[in-house]
Amino acid sequence: MQGLFAFGISKILIALLVFGIIIMIHELGHFVAAKISGVKVDEFSLGMGPKLFSIQGEETLYAIRLFPIAGYVKMVGENEESDHPRSFSKKNPLKRFFIIVMGPIMNFVLAIILYTIIFSSTGLPSTTIGELTDNSPASKVGIQVEDKILDIDGQSIENWTDIPKVINSLDSEYINIKIKRNEEILDFKVKPMEEEGRKLIGVVPKYEKNIFKTFTHSIKTTFSLLAQMIEFLGRAVQGKVKETVVGPVGIIKIVGDTSANGVLPLLFLAAAISVNLGLMNLLPIPALDGGRIIFIILEVIRGKKLGKNIEEYIHAAFLGLLLLFMVFITYKDVSRLIFK
Repeated sequence: MQGLFAFGISKILIALLVFGIIIMIHELGHFVAAKISGVKVDEFSLGMGPKLFSIQGEETLYAIRLFPIAGYVKMVGENEESDHPRSFSKKNPLKRFFIIVMGPIMNFVLAIILYTIIFSSTGLPSTTIGELTDNSPASKVGIQVEDKILDIDGQSIENWTDIPKVINSLDSEYINIKIKRNEEILDFKVKPMEEEGRKLIGVVPKYEKNIFKTFTHSIKTTFSLLAQMIEFLGRAVQGKVKETVVGPVGIIKIVGDTSANGVLPLLFLAAAISVNLGLMNLLPIPALDGGRIIFIILEVIRGKKLGKNIEEYIHAAFLGLLLLFMVFITYKDVSRLIFK
């Protein structure tokens, strides 16, 4: 039971706040796109289950519900045929696609914003040396702090991450490093040291703050993470993944634990969760955004919708399966906490 009591109310509240913001941004994407497309929205809800708090707008009810594990935008004609002139079902396929896809897109946008905040605070590693480790191979040959690395063995260095990639790709005992010191170009021959299977020359980057580079790096980081998650899903489908799958309770614990390390690690994790939520919703599974997009594509190909209510029966059936899976994963999460 120790793991369960160690969970901590403050950690839970922080985790729920992070979850709430990520879900709100996702649903806000659907909501704004629906408004732009002229669809009547009956309710914008954060959470599921009984209402805790609500405000009635001009035509939309804004609500916070008991269980902060999801949220939804209730549009007229989304889950049924409707004769209302502003019904979702009466909009053309392009507008319906726009409304659905904007939820996941907003998750990716949120991740970019979070990474921009993080990198604006920490700065980005440049190709200029900010520090040399004690008795490092680089310092032994005369390389100094503030030297800018231009190339290694003829391979141009554009980013700091290029340095370990190039060094570890070379088989030779010594490597040639070209640096710029003030206005002078100098060449050094360095023998890397090995540590935990990696070749190192003992240099630490100088961090620089540049808003344009920060923003572009945030975009690259977001889509790099997205690519890694897609690759992970591919391995999971092939049964090559041994990692433990966690559900909402497990993620809440991870978020809560991470919050103890400070704001920046928490923002890093929130960005990853946001990207993950966006990707999961784009999977071509009925009941998810990706499943609805598939039905829109089929409609365009066929020239007409599926039979009346067939699509919603399929969505309802898969939603039931997803909820059962969620219950199972939640049970596993709670079991791990209790018997830790």
